[in-house]
Amino acid sequence: MPHVNAKVSAVAATGMSAVPAAAAPPSPRRWEGVDPALERMVLRACLDQAPERRRVREAFKDVQLSIDHCLFKAQYSDIGTKESYERNSRGVEIFSKCWFPENHRMKAIVCLCHGYGDTCTFFLDGIARKIASAGYGVFALDYPGFGLSEGLHGYIPSFDTLVDDVAEHFAKIKGNPEYRDLPSFLFGQSMGGAVALKIHFKQPKDWNGAILVAPMCKISDDVVPAWPVQQVLIFMAKLLPKEKLVPQKDLAELAFREKEKQEQDKPRLRTALEMLRTTQEIESRLQEVSLPIIILHGEADLVTDPGVSKDLYEKAKTSDKTLRLYKDGYHAILEGEPDEGIFKVLDDIISWLDQHSAKEIPSS
Repeated sequence: MPHVNAKVSAVAATGMSAVPAAAAPPSPRRWEGVDPALERMVLRACLDQAPERRRVREAFKDVQLSIDHCLFKAQYSDIGTKESYERNSRGVEIFSKCWFPENHRMKAIVCLCHGYGDTCTFFLDGIARKIASAGYGVFALDYPGFGLSEGLHGYIPSFDTLVDDVAEHFAKIKGNPEYRDLPSFLFGQSMGGAVALKIHFKQPKDWNGAILVAPMCKISDDVVPAWPVQQVLIFMAKLLPKEKLVPQKDLAELAFREKEKQEQDKPRLRTALEMLRTTQEIESRLQEVSLPIIILHGEADLVTDPGVSKDLYEKAKTSDKTLRLYKDGYHAILEGEPDEGIFKVLDDIISWLDQHSAKEIPSS
């Protein structure tokens, strides 16, 4: 099976590592198993806007199936999928995807909130298929500016607006008569953990539980710039909000224990500021978390602070709470760990869902 390295994986997922059109493609070739013409097209693409991201994704779909990663290699039977585009109430065209068991009863619905630099169509697809194979309907969307949804790539002018967009999309799913009587769970990974918690704060009674994987309750001190630099960046964000000028360590090196599995790009100034403000808010509101939760975090995470996940577990006012810490696990415990580690986390998630769905499903 051909191995496709981190750069092409990141391009296919989000466009983060594509070079501007004016830049010369690197040489020699590094993407084993990729057609040279496709490689040149991807390298020369400017993926700031959705049309080009969609074009690259369409060209790359077949290659993705041959990537040497356990999330792509795993095979599950009787899983249906559906992709769609729909304009939300703000007029932004949103890409969404769902995965569902085809030949047996759906136990519950799981609404996925992806992390920074992720998308419905890459690693999340493999995660969703695994959960759907256990009997769950899984629903996700690409945030505005991410993946295949409209918007400048990776640009979050307002985190609250992003949360409103996600909550609006999930409300439509939960309001569907086909799913209305099923238990519903939030699933948030990394930045998506912050999205999920903010949705819970807005809708404290509307969800049956939440799965929080390395949630962005606080960005690690190893990643956040020093205080004087933060003040400069806050000022610059007012002048150049869309520029990628945030100094930081290599997030891929910090997030992925298996280095060949991913790489990342610098966030835009306004995006970085919004994420920092959001984590500060969430860290101050941990005691408001009132729904059943499972928190899963790598003990060696240097991107989001596992210490704050411990604080969340201790301070959350819900009595139904579980904390799973994975020894030596990095930030990307569902993508960047050895295969057995990835499936251990997925099995823990499904086991928790099974326990909590059984409590909620009415007897027939």
